[in-house]
Formats: sequence, C-alpha cells, structure tokens
Amino acid sequence: MRTVKALTIVGLGGSLANVSRSRAALQIALDGAASAGADTKLLDIRELDLPMYNPDNDEPTESASMLIECCYAADGLLWSSPMYQGTISGALKNALDWLHELGDREPPFLHDKVIGLISAAGGTQGLQAINTMEFSVRALRGWAVPYVVPVAAAARVFDPAGRIQDQAVELQLTTLGGEVVRVAERFRADVSLHRQAECVEAADRVATVA
Repeated sequence: MRTVKALTIVGLGGSLANVSRSRAALQIALDGAASAGADTKLLDIRELDLPMYNPDNDEPTESASMLIECCYAADGLLWSSPMYQGTISGALKNALDWLHELGDREPPFLHDKVIGLISAAGGTQGLQAINTMEFSVRALRGWAVPYVVPVAAAARVFDPAGRIQDQAVELQLTTLGGEVVRVAERFRADVSLHRQAECVEAADRVATVA
C-alpha cells in the first residue's frame, strides 16, 4: 500500500530582536501545523542573516539558497512579521525579495502554495502588515488562507521572554497552522486528481490509435 508523504510547512519570519514576539507567534502556528500531521521547518529571519537582495548581483549566498529552496519545496508556508511603521519589517521584505529568484522555475515563484499570515503589533493595527503580506502572496502566485492572525498589543500577549500569555490568541495561532495544512491537503488532492485524469486521457488516446 502506498504511503502518503506528510506535507511540509515552512515558517518564515520573526525579527532581528533577540526576543521576537512575531517569531514566538510563528512557532506556535508551526506547532499547530505539526499537530495537524505536517512536517515543519522554521526559517528564522535573525538566523538567516540574509544580505540585501540586489538584482544586479543576485548570486544567492548559502543562507539565501536555503531560503529559496526550502520555500519552493514546501507544500505550504506561514509568514509572520512585526509591524513597523504600518507595514512589515524590512528584514522580512528582503527575504521575500530573494524569492524573485524562483521566477524561472516551472512552475514559477510560489505557484499554488498555501500561505498563512501572522503579524505582531504594538498597538491595534496589525491588519495593515497582514494586508501588505497578502500583496506579496499574490505577486508570488500563492494562495493566502482567509483566516489570518493579527496579534494586537503583542507586549501584553507575550511575556518578556516571548512566552504566550493569552490562550485565545494561542488557539488562533494553532488554528491557523492547522488551516494551512487542511487547505494544502486539498490542493495536493486536486493536483493528484488532475494528474490521474491526464493519465486516463493519454491512455485513451493510445488505445484509439491502436
């Protein structure tokens, strides 16, 4: 009997801070994806230490290559950013800029990958960062799940060590992780059915010629 390989969900985000609330939120969402049966990997912006993307000198470094290949191989992704000046962090935007290197792949960019979005804001307007990420999802040809988690007043939701203090937000984050897995499974099933239909059509054509 054929064993179905577990989905791979990659988390990308965090900040350059030693204690990052957006990274802590991302890890909780990844735990939710793992509980839903997926294999998970965290790409921590701080640890990646990416150079600035320059289209005139775009030879990927080792860390940029890992980012590019992990995102392309993933079945789904979770993105998480702090909200700085009403938008996402420059560090996350730079990471997304490196994904421009996927443009010559087949399929290109993050074609049909399912992406869940998280933001961590000091105030109450975290949805602005979510909206910015949604623009990038569309540009990279992915699919953002409608369920998003803008964490408002993050300093009260997480303690100084980055541990979550709000069970309701924790549930929202784990739910998002599970939702990305659920939708990614649907996408994989649709692709499998499409390939089966192509095989049947090809077999019919061969039989007709014979």
